[in-house]
Amino acid sequence: MEIRNLNSLKPSEREVIICRSGLDFDKIVPSVREIVDDVRQRKDLAIIDYTSKFDGVTLTKENIKVSQEEIDSAYQKVSENLLKAVKKSISNIRKFHKKQIHEFSCKTQTGVRVSQIVRPLERIGIYVPGGRAAYPSTVLMTAVPARLVGVEKIMVCTPPREDGKVNPAVLVACNEAGVNEIYRVGGVQAVAAMAYGTQLIPKVEAIFGPGNIYVTAAKIYVSKDVRIDLPAGPSELLIISDDTGNPKFIAADLVSQAEHDPQARVILVTTSENLALQVEKFVKQFSKQFFGKDVISKSLENLWILISNNLDEAVEFSNNYAPEHLEIYVESPKTLLTNIKNAGAIFLGPFSPVAVGDYSAGSNHVLPTGGFAKSYSGLSSYSFIKTISVVECSYSGLKGLADTVVTMADAEGLLAHAESIRVRFANEK
Repeated sequence: MEIRNLNSLKPSEREVIICRSGLDFDKIVPSVREIVDDVRQRKDLAIIDYTSKFDGVTLTKENIKVSQEEIDSAYQKVSENLLKAVKKSISNIRKFHKKQIHEFSCKTQTGVRVSQIVRPLERIGIYVPGGRAAYPSTVLMTAVPARLVGVEKIMVCTPPREDGKVNPAVLVACNEAGVNEIYRVGGVQAVAAMAYGTQLIPKVEAIFGPGNIYVTAAKIYVSKDVRIDLPAGPSELLIISDDTGNPKFIAADLVSQAEHDPQARVILVTTSENLALQVEKFVKQFSKQFFGKDVISKSLENLWILISNNLDEAVEFSNNYAPEHLEIYVESPKTLLTNIKNAGAIFLGPFSPVAVGDYSAGSNHVLPTGGFAKSYSGLSSYSFIKTISVVECSYSGLKGLADTVVTMADAEGLLAHAESIRVRFANEK
């Protein structure tokens, strides 16, 4: 944890922050490649070996897939309040994601109509992280929009607990969201299994869901053979605040994202030195209060509190950093929106913490990390569909476009293209 003036940073120090120093994908790629290639060769036997090695759980071919009995019994192990929360979150996620899908048709000129139709993917795989925490919310963020748009086959891979079981809350979320199959497999081996298939785990058309740096690297590695959603690795939060920010709220939000992963990245950029000092005090206080304090402490080693001369400097830094989550704690938050170019998701004002987006606001929490918000959007309904163009020309419509198409085809030297137009009007001369 360090408080620095933004303008005092050396170029090399800015580079360390912007490039997320310590998240070295290149260093782990050889081990990721080795696991993926082994799963491609040995399939379920490799899955069993790596689950034993990394999770300390002995699997058999008979229990890799979670049974319906285990799913049914999970309902007896979760509270009524959690079930209500799951159902409420599903409702809000559906409302938001339903607005995203549009089929449309437009007349581009007389006699020419171009339409867009939507078709869902048929079989997808979802990675739901485990280990330090259970993530039923990730099930909802991925499976709910997939089911909404009509995906028929949805499977989940998630790491088993030490007792070999899958967290009951995850199982309940899967069942409520319409997941068809669940496999107690995590890590790189799960990504490889979904990408290439094993005897027991079917190959999918696309892989969705966040994970640690190894899972993210594995998704990027297999993306040459299977579609992936986006690079969604260790959590990130950048907060922009002026002197009106509430230091307790800001500190709580920074710590909340630090609790995800030791490699999480959290940053505050503020115009107020006094606020910076107050936030530092509360961060130290909050970081000792929670069960995951060891993870939080490790993550907070990467915390930067930067003091900028003005909000324009803060916004410029944020755009260069391209955070997964951006919280804006200023007097008039919406006034900064126009100048925000890069962010996975934006949270406006003191009562819009990232946690509400993580769970139940309705927006999606699978978001680009590592600076990929410069070129990727977060998960949406569009992630689970293909859009197909439909072109319909009448006789007069094609005649009106004929000269344009022929001219373009001739310019490209594609004479058969041009002839395919001319032949339709050859008898008119």
